[in-house]
Amino acid sequence: MKPLRPLVLAIAALATGCATAPEAPPAGSVPARLAVFSASKPGEPVPPAWRSWVMSRFQALSRYQLVEDGGATVLKGSAPHGSASGLLHPIDLDPRERPIISWRWKVMDLAPTDGSPDDSPVRIMVSFEGDFQKLPFGDRVFYDEFRLFTGQQLPYAGVMYVWGSRTPLGGVAPNKYTSRIKMIAVESGRENLGTWRMETRNVLEDYRRLFGEEPGRIVSVGLMTEADGSDRVLEAYYGDIAFREREEAAAAAR
Repeated sequence: MKPLRPLVLAIAALATGCATAPEAPPAGSVPARLAVFSASKPGEPVPPAWRSWVMSRFQALSRYQLVEDGGATVLKGSAPHGSASGLLHPIDLDPRERPIISWRWKVMDLAPTDGSPDDSPVRIMVSFEGDFQKLPFGDRVFYDEFRLFTGQQLPYAGVMYVWGSRTPLGGVAPNKYTSRIKMIAVESGRENLGTWRMETRNVLEDYRRLFGEEPGRIVSVGLMTEADGSDRVLEAYYGDIAFREREEAAAAAR
């Protein structure tokens, strides 16, 4: 088997939010809801349910801290040149019960490069369980190689929401190494930089549309601010991320 190039490993890790998985929580302890940032005070530690994960021991780490912005406690992500790490939150959720994911974020700058033309400083990744034996042959080979060289298991499938640099609003950008990770540009370009943007997606419908099948349970949510291909420090902010029922989400939007 031909070894994976470091670039392949980096891109795969970036695409999934699973490069270095957190320690597995005790059985039955995985929460059904995400810990919120607004319940903490600025300067306090990030809620422990949001665990650090690292793409590479040879890359700088992005920094995450709780700060005050607009009267609320939010998460600030700072990524120096060449950094790529994030936070990962285990969760156990049937997307049919609470299919609506909502969050808000603020991006201060974009820094696409020729090597990464749609590089995004904000990514939110929803990962799903499933039967790995049903993966296409090429994906199974890639998954086996990734596990061999990293010791980590990629998710069965993932829907990633990004602020695209060049992908148009609503556009879908596939991962070049696996068909099981799909990126959707829920924001795009520089027009709304520096302002808070509220996002709401039906992750159940997104999954069905992207993969043409019914999803398994949601097993984790990851977020990442990275500057892997940038020549400058990138900053972004995240508000609370939550899953809701359709009716609950509709009432909240009124």
